[in-house]
Amino acid sequence: MKLIGAGLPRTGTLSQKVALEMLGLGPCYHMVNVLMDLDEAPVWQRALDGEDVWDELLGDFQATVDWPGSFFTRELAEKYPDAKVLLSLRDSETWVRSMRDTIWGIFYGDTLMNDLSTARARVDPKWHSYVEMTKGMWERSGLMPGGSNTSDEDMAAAMDRYHEEIQREIPSDRLLVWSVQEGWEPLCEFLGVPVPDTPFPRLNDSKEFAERVIDGALMVLKEWRAKDAAPDAGPVTTSS
Repeated sequence: MKLIGAGLPRTGTLSQKVALEMLGLGPCYHMVNVLMDLDEAPVWQRALDGEDVWDELLGDFQATVDWPGSFFTRELAEKYPDAKVLLSLRDSETWVRSMRDTIWGIFYGDTLMNDLSTARARVDPKWHSYVEMTKGMWERSGLMPGGSNTSDEDMAAAMDRYHEEIQREIPSDRLLVWSVQEGWEPLCEFLGVPVPDTPFPRLNDSKEFAERVIDGALMVLKEWRAKDAAPDAGPVTTSS
């Protein structure tokens, strides 16, 4: 492990994943890895329960960004003492708005995404495990202090506290505080690698998140409905 991403979700982490892999720090672990293989969710649940599962989860990875990895920044910083730490920031107002449209929305929002995720969890044990694991992380994090009643102000304040804690706990010579708007130069200087002769990747991970949740749920529910109409076909099994 060469780099630990301490940045919260919704701070351009999918762009970071792609950028780091372009710089040679690949593969880079990201929440999309869990969404592509839901069998990972119970292993992250074991981490949440206090088990040391880092070699099992991250042994083949050079970097990690986004949750679930960044939830465990402190544990990973201790496990991999030679790894650098990247804290990605975002303006609090736009971060809260992005959270409302994605992660908060999937748990608490009056949205189609929430409805479809809940319906999928009823028929897909793997998705149920994923939702329970991720929701448990958010509840423990204190970043949604009121759950469904979390105000924008409380969420923004919790984000600021998190950033302050990371900067206080990680030595400054090991830490880069950065935003994706700053692009290649600070990141490459921090990592000691050349600046690529290509634009910094800019991915719309909010759109990616919603599409994965909605499209995945529709596919599983369609399969479940077809098998429900043919009861001898067996249970629905999914990998994502």
